[in-house]
Amino acid sequence: MGYINQRIAYGNTLVELGRENKNIVVLDADLGGSTMGKLFELEYPERHFEVGIAEANMMSMAAGFAQTGKIAFANSFAVFASGRAYDQIRQTISIGKLNVKIIGSSAGLSDFGDGSTHQSVEDLAIMRAIPNLMVISPADANETVQATKAIAQYNGPVYMRLNRHDYDNVTQEDQEFVIGQPAVLREGKDIVVFATGKTVGMALEAATKSSCDLKVVNVSTIKPLNDSKILELAQDVKAVVCVEEHSIIGGLGSAVAEALRRSGKVIEFVGIKDSFGCSALGYDELLRHYGITVEAILEAAEEVSN
Repeated sequence: MGYINQRIAYGNTLVELGRENKNIVVLDADLGGSTMGKLFELEYPERHFEVGIAEANMMSMAAGFAQTGKIAFANSFAVFASGRAYDQIRQTISIGKLNVKIIGSSAGLSDFGDGSTHQSVEDLAIMRAIPNLMVISPADANETVQATKAIAQYNGPVYMRLNRHDYDNVTQEDQEFVIGQPAVLREGKDIVVFATGKTVGMALEAATKSSCDLKVVNVSTIKPLNDSKILELAQDVKAVVCVEEHSIIGGLGSAVAEALRRSGKVIEFVGIKDSFGCSALGYDELLRHYGITVEAILEAAEEVSN
């Protein structure tokens, strides 16, 4: 079944996985109607746990479940999953290498109406800095389905961020998700654009409008980043552009720059410039305000091509 919303794709896939694996349990922090954990609750109420507005406790409970052999999926808004429960994620889940999947919903600026307190502009930076924790950012709903299946099979802690809104898929519905493998969605010889999440589609659109020949790469595994593959993909192009719905500090762009630190490649970043989010009347309005647009990608490509 095709989906165009990452949260709905995730919730329904979790139900499917729960049918196949009785060890899967799901926890929500008063947001199951938004994270789509409610879909699992409807099917398997005895394996769904509503903890209330208490993300720190939720992560400790998830760790306990993992210690008993369960596969625990802990859901909340990305800003709360990564920030409010940081200590429990670091001290218990990640140090212990426990089999907990932390799902950060409504990531980036996608919760446009609730402003800076609910918008996660720094979650990738926080989570990729924690040792032992895998960080996943699927491009679209199709990839979310496959990524959810992949992380369920992976034995260890994972953070996965998901967008709140409907948007068109850019990956194939049944394409296998390979953890750690960046995927070339469009070949090009001038500039390589590394993008993640919703911005992958923006990069593909920019490639059809650019005077430069853009190679577009979907980087859905932020950590562990396949450094050798990133180097290979950047080897024969003039420059690099990194695009993300996240601060330009500590996210995808920083990870790519670390991988290319000895390559001598010129790198430009399209993302949020060291700023919190804000409220708006619509999601697209916020993306334009923070310069996460097709036009911004075109400008960045033009700048590094000179």
